[in-house]
Amino acid sequence: MTRKPAQEWLLIFYSVPAHPVNARMKIWRKLAKAGAVQLKGAVYVLPASDEHQELFQWIIGEVKALGGDGAFVRTPCVETIPEPNVRALFTTQRDKEYRDLGNILDGLERKVQSSRKSAVAGTREAVAGPLAAAKKAYDDIQSRDFFRSPLGRETGKRIRSLETALAGLQEPDTAKPALPARKDPNAYRHKVWVTRKRPFIDRMASAWLIRRFVDPNAAFRFIDEKDLGKLPSGEVAFDMLGGEFTHHGEFCTFEVLVRSFGIKDKAVRKIAEIVHDLDLKDEKYGNAAGNGIEEVLTGIRKTVKDDAEMLEKGIAVFEMLYQSRT
Repeated sequence: MTRKPAQEWLLIFYSVPAHPVNARMKIWRKLAKAGAVQLKGAVYVLPASDEHQELFQWIIGEVKALGGDGAFVRTPCVETIPEPNVRALFTTQRDKEYRDLGNILDGLERKVQSSRKSAVAGTREAVAGPLAAAKKAYDDIQSRDFFRSPLGRETGKRIRSLETALAGLQEPDTAKPALPARKDPNAYRHKVWVTRKRPFIDRMASAWLIRRFVDPNAAFRFIDEKDLGKLPSGEVAFDMLGGEFTHHGEFCTFEVLVRSFGIKDKAVRKIAEIVHDLDLKDEKYGNAAGNGIEEVLTGIRKTVKDDAEMLEKGIAVFEMLYQSRT
């Protein structure tokens, strides 16, 4: 008796006219939404099921309506690719989506953890919406995760842990965090600004803001957080838990500095949106311009070992970004 293979596959191959481009993209988006992976050229594969077979029937109909042609087949194997390798194509594609979602969860976890330490007002409100959106995105990825990626299981656990932590979060009575108190820039001239070692996005951007709008001669020093209580007079801590200028409710350190010193510059406001999204990863502003900035700053962090040099190069990047927007 012939044994039925454990997994069958549906392969679709098609060609459509080069124009209009949006029609070609419409076909691709339908395949991507269903979780199909590309084998070669315009050849895509899905695990065989009645639902996927019906989808391919509709797609071939659309392709022909556009003046193209195509077909699909059901097969017990892809002769040139072992079955484990075909499954791995799906897992690899889903894992990329899980990692992107994981970046968002990183920011939400930092917010919750910060509120656990210092009972930051407004955290539950700030996290609940993005967490619900993350859970919806997770469910969407799960619908295409045909072979149950281990990373998917881990991501699901993180979401459930965040939901539990958020439900048990203790917050001050006030519903929303108060705005940072207004500061006089003149009182912060000729200071040494202290922050954590290995500066990155928020600290680089904050240092640039301090130099340009608060003290053009500001000096910077790097310490371990455990040494924060030993600061001498004339030093100001920023982007450190317990520092004078640091995360405040839903604001990153850069935003706190902007509000504290009453900086009204329009270009700074746009940069603040980029820094917020990159640092907190909650997609509050959805500013795609930040992707390239993050890559450049990551490159600096990987190639420069000295903290002071690293910070100066980051400051230069934000100065160029500022100049491009003024």
